[in-house]
Amino acid sequence: MARTPRKSGQAVTMQAVADRAGVSAMTVSHVINGTKKLREETRDAVLAAIEALGYVPNVAARALASAQATRIGIVYRNAQNAFLSAMLVGTLNAATRLGAQVIIRKCDSFLPEDATEAVSSLLRSGANAILLAPPYSEVLTGTAFCAGLQVPIAAIAHGGVLPDMDSISVDEMAAARAMTEHLIGRRHRRIGFVTGASTHSAAARRLVGYRQALAAHGIDADPALVQPGDFSFESGLAAAAALLDLPEPPTAIFASNDDMAAAVSLIAHQRGLRIPQDLAVAGFDDAPIAVKIWPPLTTVRQEIDHMAERATEIMVARHREGGRPDQPLSEQMGFTVIEREST
Repeated sequence: MARTPRKSGQAVTMQAVADRAGVSAMTVSHVINGTKKLREETRDAVLAAIEALGYVPNVAARALASAQATRIGIVYRNAQNAFLSAMLVGTLNAATRLGAQVIIRKCDSFLPEDATEAVSSLLRSGANAILLAPPYSEVLTGTAFCAGLQVPIAAIAHGGVLPDMDSISVDEMAAARAMTEHLIGRRHRRIGFVTGASTHSAAARRLVGYRQALAAHGIDADPALVQPGDFSFESGLAAAAALLDLPEPPTAIFASNDDMAAAVSLIAHQRGLRIPQDLAVAGFDDAPIAVKIWPPLTTVRQEIDHMAERATEIMVARHREGGRPDQPLSEQMGFTVIEREST
């Protein structure tokens, strides 16, 4: 195959190979390094582009970068989760800007031994910094395993201060209180609440914020108006049905995340209820689903991508300074109540 002419001294980049092959630069990297099994036609297209363009990987530069780069390990459970997507976007944005690398490992449970093994696997793969989302941060904080780690550790959106890792979060209680205040301001007095997973400290803080707002306005907290959820769409369906089956159902439902709020909307539509005329619905996170359902969802926006980006900046700085600090830092970012048609 004839190579595409280029100017003398002009280096062919990995992105140029990716563009010619119609794939991502990451896919080109996988082909070159043999780090992922790919379809044969994809591999052939990349190799053909390499040959056509005369691309020569800079082995020395790669080796140097590998030795010096911060390699951030992330533990995840559900690849389809909007939270994980936002977390990865923020991490990759900062990693690209700072010359860091990202490694991910799946962990199918929240048991301490499984979380420990997932982090250990990341370390064996070369990770020299660890970024944790809830509930993995709560599962590992305070353990002997966490205390023995010599690499920087950061957590995002965990709901409170952690004694042995840097943390970036929002004030979960204040955010939930603000959303409940918004619904009260819309003249709702019977406000249902769908809790998050019991393994997440942030979920407990959101429930406290909801109750604080009710108390501040002299509204009795009816236990029947609080239904359990676990942040999944399916749990939102069950919680919504339970709330709407009450002899005196709520006129508004505040779910602890947007997936569960979307489920509430679905149940309401199935029962012929108009949103917001018959039932107001609110969520938390401002995930992509918030503007994909009808009507668009009123929700609390917390910038998961910005949290992950900030946590990545901290870990890169920690790694370059020599490892974990004696005193972890805790930063809080702002939140916004985003009002849309659902309320």
